[in-house]
Amino acid sequence: MTDRHTGLPGLPLALEADGGGAHPATRAAVTPKALRQTAVAAEQAGFALVTFADAPLPPGPGAGAGSVGRIEAGARAAYLSLLTDRIGLAPTLHITTTEPFHLATQLASLDHASHGRAAWLVGAAADAAALATVGREPVPAGALRRETEDVVDTARALWDSWEDDAVVKDVATGRYLDADRVHHIDFEGASFTVKGPLITPRPPQGQVVVLAPDALEIDERADVVLVGRPTPAAVAARADAAREAGAPLVFAEVEVVLDTAVPAADRLAALDRTAPRPESGRLRHTGSPEQLTELLAELAQFVDGIRLHPAVLADDLPVLAEQVLPALAAAGLHQPPRPGDTLRTTLGLPRPANRFAAAPAAHA
Repeated sequence: MTDRHTGLPGLPLALEADGGGAHPATRAAVTPKALRQTAVAAEQAGFALVTFADAPLPPGPGAGAGSVGRIEAGARAAYLSLLTDRIGLAPTLHITTTEPFHLATQLASLDHASHGRAAWLVGAAADAAALATVGREPVPAGALRRETEDVVDTARALWDSWEDDAVVKDVATGRYLDADRVHHIDFEGASFTVKGPLITPRPPQGQVVVLAPDALEIDERADVVLVGRPTPAAVAARADAAREAGAPLVFAEVEVVLDTAVPAADRLAALDRTAPRPESGRLRHTGSPEQLTELLAELAQFVDGIRLHPAVLADDLPVLAEQVLPALAAAGLHQPPRPGDTLRTTLGLPRPANRFAAAPAAHA
């Protein structure tokens, strides 16, 4: 848990907040009003961060009548940056369909807009239909992993391309920045090249928090590895492997359908009649909020946090806010983030030193 580091005591919780919920029967157009209501409710409940799923293609069968469009995840997070003051914002941006320089710039800008609450949920959509949206051919698994590693490494280098004190704003001399403290990044990988410093100053957090699904197998490059396994024992084993690879934090992935006025099993059956829920490989809880609290307390023994995927946000989020999070807090397993803290502070992640400032000749 986070108290093994330097953040808030307890179990930081993330909420996946795409559309109407995690169940495919809840697909609905994402309106700014609904997005704001979900994020504000999650912040008031005490969630440490919200994540926003995204894909090159809209949800649904292809691009036909069953598809539902949605606002791009980075734009959703940017919209919420001025409507929230303590919850982290983590859009999914795909390395295969987003130019690496633009990706790094977008995330740095989000960190500035949110005063240090930005995160990046690394996506790597690689099916033929998704890649066709940008005119790419399918990518072999080995090449995809190398490209994912290259994009993460490039983004981190670009975030360091401005030292923290590069902006001087010297009115007397008319200098805005110290050019010696802005560094060129000349990266050449197997599938792309990037040159030049970022076009924005270094993010407030130094490095935007990087969240990586465990299936990407880039544990050593992530700040948080998201472990999706079907049993607590399997989650524990994969969490150990992520830490051995160098991941600072590990979050378990849990899909939830909770008892409301209607029992959870009945709710799930009704949803499945509309659109059957596919297998995800994640741990799933269908039942009472009390049982979910017990499950999360069990997971707290071997993970640092949890990302929850409510089946229906409008139904499950109020139960989480009114029953589950207060019960965790009463057990000493939860504390909401504080206004003014960066996401790194909330999670107990140190602010990284700039790689150039640390060099002996950085200011030569």
